[in-house]
Amino acid sequence: MPSFHELLAALENDMVAQGARVLDLCTLAVESYFDLDLAKAARIEELDSEVDRVDVEIEKRSVPLLGMGQTDEHAIRSVLTIVKCNNEYERIADCGVNIAERVLDERTRQLRVPDTFRVMSNSVLGMLRDTNRALLRHDADLARQVLLFDDTVDRFKREILMNAQEQVASGHLSVRFAFGLMSVTKSVERIADHCTNVCEQVIYLQSGLIVRHRPEGWSAPSAPTA
Repeated sequence: MPSFHELLAALENDMVAQGARVLDLCTLAVESYFDLDLAKAARIEELDSEVDRVDVEIEKRSVPLLGMGQTDEHAIRSVLTIVKCNNEYERIADCGVNIAERVLDERTRQLRVPDTFRVMSNSVLGMLRDTNRALLRHDADLARQVLLFDDTVDRFKREILMNAQEQVASGHLSVRFAFGLMSVTKSVERIADHCTNVCEQVIYLQSGLIVRHRPEGWSAPSAPTA
């Protein structure tokens, strides 16, 4: 029978693969919105089905590990981290699905997506890429850098939403296009939020420090306890 650490290592590998899968899905979703690419948008549902399948599999395989009598705190935190990050990745994929659905709704769109949205989306995809790396390497310092970037994403979102409102009021933007843009922008912001949740778990894994309820949003992790 495989040992606890062998089972844990296999789960961690699958979690890293899930992160890469979700990044591919979100990249495809954002590209489909930029380019109004219906073919790319149509592929998202299939990718999401695989994310959902792996999500359930990882959760089912995580539960028995908690019953194997481990008393080492770091080992227990490792399992809890997988369970929580697994849930966050599934929700990130759902955000990608929401973006793709807007593409299918806007198949006759004529207006150009604002450059600010492109910058924001590319930045969030970078956050997701770094989140995956932080989880793979158990890198609390990289996780902290992702947390620090979340405020920048919030500023992008506010700028996009305020500009859209002003453009609608002046008659330069249709309400339909503005509604779609705001919906997609909020989905991109939620991807960033889920990335920060994963990074908070990376810090928790390495230090035992719970940072998600701190008013400053993050704290420099202490040395790993194990």
